[in-house]
Amino acid sequence: MASCVHIIGGGVAGLAAAVEVAGSGRRVIVHEAGRACGGRARSYEDKQLGCRIDNGNHLLLSANKTVFRYLAMTGGTDTLTGPGIPIFPFVDLAEGARWTLDLSRGRMPWWVFQPHRRVPDMRVVELRSLQKLMQAGEDEHVSDCLLPGALSRRLLEPFAISALNTSCETGSAALLGTVVKESLSLGGKACVPWFPKDGLSETLVDPALAHLAILQAEVRTQSRISALDVSRGRVTALHGPDGTIPLREEDTVILAVPAPVAETLLTPHVPGFQTPNAFESILNLHFRLDAAPQALGSFARARFMGLVGSIAEWVFLRGDILSVTVSAANRFAEQDPDDLARAIWHDVRRACDPVLKEPLPATPPHQRVVWEKRATFAATPEQNRLRPGAATQLVNLALAGDWTATGLPATLEGAMRSGVKAVHTLGLRRPS
Repeated sequence: MASCVHIIGGGVAGLAAAVEVAGSGRRVIVHEAGRACGGRARSYEDKQLGCRIDNGNHLLLSANKTVFRYLAMTGGTDTLTGPGIPIFPFVDLAEGARWTLDLSRGRMPWWVFQPHRRVPDMRVVELRSLQKLMQAGEDEHVSDCLLPGALSRRLLEPFAISALNTSCETGSAALLGTVVKESLSLGGKACVPWFPKDGLSETLVDPALAHLAILQAEVRTQSRISALDVSRGRVTALHGPDGTIPLREEDTVILAVPAPVAETLLTPHVPGFQTPNAFESILNLHFRLDAAPQALGSFARARFMGLVGSIAEWVFLRGDILSVTVSAANRFAEQDPDDLARAIWHDVRRACDPVLKEPLPATPPHQRVVWEKRATFAATPEQNRLRPGAATQLVNLALAGDWTATGLPATLEGAMRSGVKAVHTLGLRRPS
């Protein structure tokens, strides 16, 4: 009988691990505690809005090699859409400026010498901020590396908050530096933006589940693993909703659950095990209109826009829904959600009305506030040091999740890398 790989957690890290190991001749079982896979990157039917929405907004870059490899393996690549070129429309609501960052396709940053393609009022010398980020030590903060000026205020600060989901004052410069190394420093070909045509589940989850089914992997939803049995340095059984699941000597486990859950399961068996223990929230607001607005200019091509001088950092246009994302949202935890939604809608109207054929209504017909309280670990130098690697003291168990030591902040790319790394750590497949 073939050995069995038990993957605990059906978020994108767990799914990436399952896709990596499926078809290797081993039996694969995914245990997902919820009703659906996808974790913090999935779609659902929202009764309040009367339509299907994502539980968050995710913007992929062409540099996200692990994500695109996963999509190629599962058949999900054609579910993406985007402008096809490295453009990023922006508006500065504090100063009334609009521009489209239009990156050079090659590695040479010719865009910085062309005023119509770069951040308005930036000075070329400000590019030293990028170099300082890429050379940052593990104790440095993002704010230590940013030179004062338009490039920082209008691009690097909102980019940092979005990438790290942590403020520039406390966020890890080393983590952001890795993102810069893998994107901006490689030129426009690495920075083409992509996002799902229909929804996160249609791109990241449904194709993977269909692919796993073809390869006879089993996905069990509402299958919460509440405890592990451990003997002589290896996991010998899992405790699920239907009782104990014994493991044979050759069976393995990939633990792809949130950090607090991993700590609960492993602390009784692994002395000194620790994970990140400080978290940041993300606030997403979805506004459904009576009809799909018609966008103009670069907003029509990109279907998203960066916001500077606003509560939110990004606004996305998908059919009759305008969605906004507020990163590092712990700072708004004490505010009334309805008051916050009104203020954000005011910003959305100011940002979007000049680039729509018809102005937006004074009040949105329908809205939904989605507040993920523990969206990511706080990407500070201190928390980054608490991230464990894939290998553990239990010889047949490896860790996966965006909170593990991927070298990246808590992103889709980092989550999927962790799933692949867990498979390789257990020797279930060799790195390609």
